[in-house]
Amino acid sequence: MKTLSQLLLFVLATQSLLNGVVLAQDFDFFYFVQQWPGSYCDTKKSCCYPTTGKPDADFGIHGLWPNYKDGSYPSNCDPDTPFDPSKISDLKSTMQSSWPTLACPSGNGMTFWSHEWVKHGTCSESILNQHDYFDSALNLKKQVDLLNILQSAGINPDGGFYSLRAITNAITQATGYAPGIECNIDESGNSQLYQIYLCVDTSGTNFIKCPLLPSGKCSSSIEFPSF
Repeated sequence: MKTLSQLLLFVLATQSLLNGVVLAQDFDFFYFVQQWPGSYCDTKKSCCYPTTGKPDADFGIHGLWPNYKDGSYPSNCDPDTPFDPSKISDLKSTMQSSWPTLACPSGNGMTFWSHEWVKHGTCSESILNQHDYFDSALNLKKQVDLLNILQSAGINPDGGFYSLRAITNAITQATGYAPGIECNIDESGNSQLYQIYLCVDTSGTNFIKCPLLPSGKCSSSIEFPSF
């Protein structure tokens, strides 16, 4: 009887642990986040170009982040599934172009991508394995060319100031969905266009209406710096 009781306790404990993992990986939608490199670099903190050279003057991927509708999000869901560079070897060159690191000291992107996988990607691995996670983000970027959308609306990365409403409207009209706009502050204290959020369904494939838009801390008129 004692052995049976111990076995039952073990089964219950194991089931509880598994339930915890499933719950940790449950989420409502993704934020697909792209950042403007000129705004990343034009702060007091500055930036470092990757070891592969200065990135193109284009929006780069920051991440694909699982989120809940209440504004919270899961993170670091599976410490037993670390980042494995060999699983994205076929994506590496595209990622260096579309998902470049600007952090200091200079790197080849692996530290940045590892962070994104461990913190965010592992929370979606019941749906997307590591390769699929990064590949999905790259495909989403191909679907939405933010720089072209803005330039077609006369909004250019020329150091000029543009209305937040005009930027939001241009992206909404082109994609069918209202974006979240995040700003940061340049060295002179000006509000500048930093990151653009679009929402994606839990398959990591289709853009959707955002259940919740992030607070972007933007002025009504914001700078679009050159890079």
